[in-house]
Amino acid sequence: MKGPSTFNRVSVAAGLAFLYLPIVLLVIYSFNASRLVTVWGGFSTKWYAALLRDDQLLDALGVTLRVGLISATLATVLGTLAAVALVRSRRGRLLFSGMIYAPLVMPEVILGLSLLLLFVAFGLPRGFWTVTVSHATVTLCYATVVVQARLVSFDGALEEAARDLGCTPVQAFFAVTLPNIAPAVAAAWMLAFTLSLDDLVIASFTSGPGATTLPMRIYSQVRLGVSPEINAVSTLLIGLVATGVIGAYLFLQRRARVADSGAA
Repeated sequence: MKGPSTFNRVSVAAGLAFLYLPIVLLVIYSFNASRLVTVWGGFSTKWYAALLRDDQLLDALGVTLRVGLISATLATVLGTLAAVALVRSRRGRLLFSGMIYAPLVMPEVILGLSLLLLFVAFGLPRGFWTVTVSHATVTLCYATVVVQARLVSFDGALEEAARDLGCTPVQAFFAVTLPNIAPAVAAAWMLAFTLSLDDLVIASFTSGPGATTLPMRIYSQVRLGVSPEINAVSTLLIGLVATGVIGAYLFLQRRARVADSGAA
């Protein structure tokens, strides 16, 4: 069997370099001693210390993490239930699927404006919870797609066997179905959390006083020039996401080894 050609190797290497080289440069320049982010002035960690004194960036980071944790959890729970309904329902599946997939291709400007008009119509003050609900509403569509892809290949006979042995439908779901689709649920949560961290447009429409997220804060500061503190906080976020991805990978690998040993 022939291996990948030289052209394929070069193409993959060029694509990976295009994706990750800017991130590597950002991490390197977060340790730049010079205040000019385009001029290397030596190695220093002073901008991380300066970040700890930047109350605005730290507050925005705290808001972003709280919004991401809550909205990702809500989106994963609701998305899992929606995925189960999509896979098992017979009537209305086409309409329900269209409603789930529509926000995935809809511009964020339209989604943000729609959510803003909804909150205004109900007289809800914009703030932390409106941003959280907005992120959960949008990201649950992504969570549904991820979990649905796993449920399609899940053997429903396992759950039926559990029900034949005396489990209620709810007990069978938590005892049999949920453990088998746990990797997809974890992936859905991580995707929802990452999308919440990254969002700028929807948060700009639905946020209010005291609910400024980190992307909003960075965007407002970048218009006046990139400060080294932004490189530092971006590096910390990259480290957070990388740690989560590596942790999830090791967890799934351990589950796979345990399953293989149990089968043997």
